[in-house]
Amino acid sequence: MTMEPVISVRGAQATLGSRPVLRGIDLTVQRGEVVALLGANGSGKSTAVRSLIGQVPLTGGEIALFGTELRRFHAWSRIGYVPQRTTASSGVPATVREVVSSGRLSRTRLGRLSKADRAAVQRAIDLVGLGDRAKDSVDALSGGQHQRVLIARALASDPELLIMDEPMAGVDLVSQEILAGTLREQVAAGTTVLLVLHELGALEPLIDRAVVLRDGCVVHDGPPPQAVGQHALPGHDHVHPHAADEPLRTGLLT
Repeated sequence: MTMEPVISVRGAQATLGSRPVLRGIDLTVQRGEVVALLGANGSGKSTAVRSLIGQVPLTGGEIALFGTELRRFHAWSRIGYVPQRTTASSGVPATVREVVSSGRLSRTRLGRLSKADRAAVQRAIDLVGLGDRAKDSVDALSGGQHQRVLIARALASDPELLIMDEPMAGVDLVSQEILAGTLREQVAAGTTVLLVLHELGALEPLIDRAVVLRDGCVVHDGPPPQAVGQHALPGHDHVHPHAADEPLRTGLLT
């Protein structure tokens, strides 16, 4: 029996303002795959993943998740989303556990966490190596620890699909190692993963396939390039696009 792809994108087009950003991209991710979306700044990587979760509307083409058209898809608890590096604090005092618990709300009834929900939250916190900081305010964390909180929040719902936008950007080496280990565990458990990356780095052994964008078009879909940098991706740089920074959101689409 052939299973539907977890992600199916056909002829996707999108604009920001009047500027075309996606110019008819195709992307398929099968169950259990780990796919890296690569490209220079401005190539359309982040727009592509934001279109998958409905944050950027398409002007042409179609998207399906788990075999369901995006406009009819409502099972958001099946998806964990980690946005580009931002802050785990929205200005309101919150502990690590409170922030991570917000990622479990899509699985709760009336927003009340059961014993099983609380256990899932604690597992997610432990997975990213913050078990001893669960009661601490997120304002007391480093940038790398903030990123780990965001990833724990995405993992709290036990997602089948994990979408991560530049998870390693601006993160210290210790946090990079912890995040790579966390991702290895998720992949081993069968989670499907789509990663937006500037460079493969420590995640390279996990990547099944690389899709390279340039000017909103797919220019490579296959084995990861041997070297991601100036030679493989002309115009590639390591400057993180903080213009997309945004406060932590308590839900996937809110």
